[in-house]
Amino acid sequence: MATESEVQAETNGNSVEHSEDYDKLIEYGINEKVAEKLEEIYTTGILKHSDLDDRALEALKEFPPEHGVDVLKQFCECNLEHVTNKSAYLCGYMKTYRMRMKQPGSGDAKPKGPDEAKIKEILDRTGYSLDVTTGQRKYGGPPPGAEDEEQPGKGHNHEVFCGKIPRDIFEDELIPQFEKAGKIWDLRLMMDPMTGNNRGYAFITYCDQESAKKAVEELNDFEIKPGKKLQVNLSIANVRLFVGNIPKCKSEEEIREEFTPHASGLEKVIIYSIPDDPKKKNRGFAFLEYESHKAASVAKRKLSSGRTKVWNCDIIVDWADPLEDPDEATMSKVKVLYVKNLKNDITDEQLKEKFSTYGEIERVKKIKDYGFVHFVEREHAVKALEELNNTMLGESMMEVSLAKPPGDNKKKEMRKREQQQRQMMYMMGGKGGFNDYNFPPRGGKFPPRGRGRGNYFNNYGPGPAFQGFGGYPGGYGPEPYYDDSFGGYEDDFYGGYGMPRRGRGGPGGMMRPPRGGPMRGRGGRGRGGRGMPPGPRGGPRGGARGGPAGPSTRGELTNGNGPNGISDLE
Repeated sequence: MATESEVQAETNGNSVEHSEDYDKLIEYGINEKVAEKLEEIYTTGILKHSDLDDRALEALKEFPPEHGVDVLKQFCECNLEHVTNKSAYLCGYMKTYRMRMKQPGSGDAKPKGPDEAKIKEILDRTGYSLDVTTGQRKYGGPPPGAEDEEQPGKGHNHEVFCGKIPRDIFEDELIPQFEKAGKIWDLRLMMDPMTGNNRGYAFITYCDQESAKKAVEELNDFEIKPGKKLQVNLSIANVRLFVGNIPKCKSEEEIREEFTPHASGLEKVIIYSIPDDPKKKNRGFAFLEYESHKAASVAKRKLSSGRTKVWNCDIIVDWADPLEDPDEATMSKVKVLYVKNLKNDITDEQLKEKFSTYGEIERVKKIKDYGFVHFVEREHAVKALEELNNTMLGESMMEVSLAKPPGDNKKKEMRKREQQQRQMMYMMGGKGGFNDYNFPPRGGKFPPRGRGRGNYFNNYGPGPAFQGFGGYPGGYGPEPYYDDSFGGYEDDFYGGYGMPRRGRGGPGGMMRPPRGGPMRGRGGRGRGGRGMPPGPRGGPRGGARGGPAGPSTRGELTNGNGPNGISDLE
């Protein structure tokens, strides 16, 4: 029985015989003109029918025939030598073509491209691979002789971010500079598919931390072209997602079981209970920690699609602020314990009595449902940690860990927040003397200056003058940072897993999706006060992705692992 194409050929008196691949394209529903162009491309050898998956063929079906032929012509003119996944590359090229159709004149100029002779010399010398997509050019990963399992851990201090890259240069000019610092695992240059030039930044992962630090020391402010200096900083690949608007009756294990099927690589679920309300197993949100930034990015994309519901709830998904972990040398000197999950009736004195059996205590401070215990000797702090973690104090099951001294970036953020709160306090009528929480009583007048217990912020870090999620300052609860030089504590996040600075929730109501611009958090008891002002732009992977953002200094970390929440995977 003759195929449809053969019948059409006979009808037209056309004796052209088509290949089996052409027949497959027609059977799939591809337009004849587009199928003929693809068949022509197949004969050149730059693309095979087996290279195209269903996604690419479906996308071609949606194109008007003349546009489909045009995009295939342009696709053939691309340098596909280092393109591994040609089907994905064609899909990306079709997407770019649609964008150019909507923006006439954009991307008309052809970029000069990299020096292919230099690229070949580098690849022959190192044995590394080069994989090109419409969104990035990836050199290495893994290097020759290494396995994927050997990839550096979750990103702490192995990766650097390189910004302010001139848009017209490629990896052939970057690799020779960065490989001087040490062995590169991979280099990912982010590309703009509309122009064919780079986006001005790249990520370089090294095989060891020392090489990454050396790259920062030697290449930050390096003049790669006359008047063009690179900006190089340590990068931390974010592996944690914030998920809001989940039922408060769900336990950690129930949350894990619900989210595991949606995306692979989920390693840890972090929730925060309300010690004084055992009926509520979480505070309406959780943090999901994945095995890698790529796994977290894929999970974020799937969970944010709008098609995913958990327990029939419309969830809110965003990047969590990653921890700025101190190095081992710093943590080896810490003598302060961070204690959480404490009921409200637990006092400083009870904490001191419980921990003092393990050694001399310098001071204790309890703040809401967590506290800090300062030991005089480190070995006494370590002993108390080992003995008291997951033990009872009254009706509270304590969770004990070493507190974290904030790094330079954290201190900058704390100072800026301190200044913001002082400005707020001044606008509200004075420097304190209201009560422990720095706000006047509801409906009442400001108490006389000097009355009360003093300025909570000045003594022990920012007090909850402006309530956020669950009644915690700045929004979102304790973080295990302390700083003696500040005379206080940083308690602006939940246990080091910072929530996005947008959204609503807390005991006052379930979280609702943001509408448009930045939103102020609500919470606390009932409908608590308004949230803190937005954090400093370009802060530690600051805030919600898509929120206000400015040029990152990349020592002030970002959401994904790029500037201001830019992820190399999104």
